Amino acid sequence: MYIRKKKYPSGNVGIIVVEKINGKMKELITIGIARSDKEVDALVKRGQEWMDREQQRRHPRLDLFGEERIRCEQERMNAESLLNCITNIAINGADLILDRVFDNVGFNRIEDDIFRKLVKARLSYPASKSATVEYLKNHFDDDVSLSKIYRYLDKLSDSQHRIVQDISVGHTRKILGDHIGVLFYDVTTLYFEADYEDELRKTGFSKEGRHKNPQIILGLLVSTGGYPLAYCIHEGNKYEGHTMLPVVTEFVHRYNLEDFIVVADSGLMNGDNIADLEENGYKYIIGAKIKTESKKIKEWILSQPKNDCQMVEYDKGNGKRLLVGYTDNRARKDAYNREKGVRRLEKAYRRGTLTKENINKRGYNKFLTMEGDVRVSIDYDRLETDAKWDGLKGYLTNTDIPASQVYDAYHNLWHVEQAFRISKSKIEIRPMFHFTRRRIEAHVCICFVALKVYKELERLLKLADINMSVDKVLALAQSIVTIQISLPQNKQTLSRTMLMKRHQRIAPLFSDDFWVTR
Repeated sequence: MYIRKKKYPSGNVGIIVVEKINGKMKELITIGIARSDKEVDALVKRGQEWMDREQQRRHPRLDLFGEERIRCEQERMNAESLLNCITNIAINGADLILDRVFDNVGFNRIEDDIFRKLVKARLSYPASKSATVEYLKNHFDDDVSLSKIYRYLDKLSDSQHRIVQDISVGHTRKILGDHIGVLFYDVTTLYFEADYEDELRKTGFSKEGRHKNPQIILGLLVSTGGYPLAYCIHEGNKYEGHTMLPVVTEFVHRYNLEDFIVVADSGLMNGDNIADLEENGYKYIIGAKIKTESKKIKEWILSQPKNDCQMVEYDKGNGKRLLVGYTDNRARKDAYNREKGVRRLEKAYRRGTLTKENINKRGYNKFLTMEGDVRVSIDYDRLETDAKWDGLKGYLTNTDIPASQVYDAYHNLWHVEQAFRISKSKIEIRPMFHFTRRRIEAHVCICFVALKVYKELERLLKLADINMSVDKVLALAQSIVTIQISLPQNKQTLSRTMLMKRHQRIAPLFSDDFWVTR
């Protein structure tokens, strides 16, 4: 800014404050019109005073003098000194939360720092072991080498598996009032990115459609609420039904369970399995294969009126009850799925791509039949017969609890399915790239603990009325940092976790008071 003297044709002089902005002159204010040299000097003085005030308005600190300037300078020097004392900034919000949950469950009984880090990494940054090494180094300056992790996996023995299971069961009993009550069991398959098999990794029926990849079978036992209790690993080509009884029997004997009910899907059961359950004195609720029942029972089932949400009961003797329920929603779903499958078969039939190999019991291929020795066709009579079963679902039990409780217990099997989904999509338990049995077992053990920590954090969020999913909480916590400051004179180190405004929804998770009563 400067003062411009502008002469007019009348001989008068205008005193104007101007400023150059982006290469162009702009008049800010006209101070006045002078008719003499004395007036010019007076107006120039007023213009200078106006510019001083404007400068002070724009840059108030430029006009600080004396003690005020000294205080500002001292404040700036203190800030610079503080910044120079910062020795580390860690992006560790998720890590701090998971540490608390890990300890809250009781896994801190395992005094193993590598184990803790691998579990937390599965939840906050699930990746390969080499990528985990980079994650720990970049975020927390933890120098854990890849070879050290592999050596650790080789040493993670069966005793660790038992300790992990004991801690998980003890915590689950605590939050369920010391009564587990219902045991839900199901299996899934975990495939490997490999081309060859060994004594554990076998090709078999894959629930993920990876039939050409070697796989293992993972059995999981959970409680009400979906809290994991125990797991087992089996060869990839083993019949699923043979995996349940050993893990249930070992679990029952180990923890002295008495009053409990085993709940499992019909795909895991056959006559021998049911006989084994009864021989061991176990109460059970399983999905019934009503289409394979005796002719007498099938006729009885089809003769019952189909009323929405109605449950009928058939006494099979020896304490066994067959419950059959019907819902309109299931009927519509069954009809839709069958029509969709038949349309796919008809399309393949028109193309002439149906062959003898297609005749099997997989999906809707069961409606195919052979005409002579060559031609394959669709058996529409069987389709009509199958439609009679739309909306019907059977449950077999040897308990004496009401039918409504049988229904509720069986349909809580979704907790196991949810546990598998979390393990596969959030924890990324598969595909696995390990090749030795010990490393495979160690990897599954780490993922089992991560699943338990995930479910416990989910429970705590509900107790704290934090209406967010575990995934959203961990994602938000990824932007929380902890600053570490070293004080050279006091020889002390201070740390402060920085919670911004956007973090207030999860702020209780960083309070000591929150964890005292949990």
